[in-house]
Amino acid sequence: MTIDNYNFANKKAIVRVDFNVPLDENGHITDDTRIRGALPTLKKILADGGSLIIMSHMGKPKGKVNAKFSLSQIKDDVAKALGTDVIFAPDCANAKEAAANLKPGQVLLLENLRFYPEEEGKPVGIEKEDPAYDAAKKEMKERQKEFSKTLASYADVYVNDAFGTAHRKHASTAVIADYFDKDNKMLGYLMEKEVQAVDNILSNIQRPFTAIMGGSKVSTKIGIIENLMDKVDNLILCGGMTYTFAKAMGGKIGDSICEDDKLDLAREIMAKAKAKGVNLVLGTDCVAGNAFSNDAETMICPSNDIPDGWEGMDAGPETRKAFAEVIEPAKTILWNGPAGVFEFDNFTAGSRAIAEAIVKATEKGAFSLVGGGDSVACVNKFGLADSVSYVSTGGGALLEAIEGKELPGVAAIKK
Repeated sequence: MTIDNYNFANKKAIVRVDFNVPLDENGHITDDTRIRGALPTLKKILADGGSLIIMSHMGKPKGKVNAKFSLSQIKDDVAKALGTDVIFAPDCANAKEAAANLKPGQVLLLENLRFYPEEEGKPVGIEKEDPAYDAAKKEMKERQKEFSKTLASYADVYVNDAFGTAHRKHASTAVIADYFDKDNKMLGYLMEKEVQAVDNILSNIQRPFTAIMGGSKVSTKIGIIENLMDKVDNLILCGGMTYTFAKAMGGKIGDSICEDDKLDLAREIMAKAKAKGVNLVLGTDCVAGNAFSNDAETMICPSNDIPDGWEGMDAGPETRKAFAEVIEPAKTILWNGPAGVFEFDNFTAGSRAIAEAIVKATEKGAFSLVGGGDSVACVNKFGLADSVSYVSTGGGALLEAIEGKELPGVAAIKK
């Protein structure tokens, strides 16, 4: 069943969204991208004459009520975005009456799902090494089923529009789907677009295909790097992981971030790329700072010859040029992870160069997918989000999908 051909008239729809939006110290939203992303799905249900039950998590309250993570803080923003009043249920597991009283066109926002440990389904207060852990895990799985059943009882139809959590087998993202037949569960518009974007990258590759992987650690990206080796023509590795590779090749990296236990892995990746005919592109120069600070003194030096007391903070001018020369002719582009400490304004040039090269390629007809929190923050910071083909709302979910893993949130709908 697809959301487009489902008529929600007189139906109660429970929709899993990702409203885990950033808040300032006063509880005000600083970026409403995720709320705006869910609007097409939510508005379709209301336009059909359905009633809407919205559920989400916020932050990591670890199974306990915490006012800092209460969705009551965003109720008025959601109401404004939808153009209608929103009723708030202060306890997501005790909202049966509020849900039953909903009339067509009305909206109910449930309190943070993660105030209940059953949402994530992990035993609380017990370590994996504890002999009683397996029994506690089994008991929690049963409690998770009951929690999911309660949520499902509020509605006639279930819609999952939370791609950001699609890689988690949580109560609201996967288990709840077991309580709806296949004609009454579906992906929302945002999820459909995300799944299609990943499919474009993996199944409909126009060549050359260039992937840009940034970030500080090789270890967190190894799965996706290995998966991409069989698909890409060019693989750019940048950000903090540059210095692990530089050291693996015998370079001097000063005080730069480095995973010393991953030097062999870095050498394996280089050997694998060569064997598979993949053009592996690494930075040759960097902007180094004498402190991890926006106001640090800087120098440009080779990535493999950084003086003691200095650390690589951004891609250097030669590296930016080399990256752009590989990105601009590409027809398929994936970008995950910045080229430097882009949070500091003085170290944004590398990430900006990547973003601008992607925009140029997109203007020439390339399909460009930007995903992962930091890359998305980059294109938003530079005002270029509308100039790439697709900006993914999911970090971990996007990476797991591109690694070729089946996402529980998508699989549960297909069952």
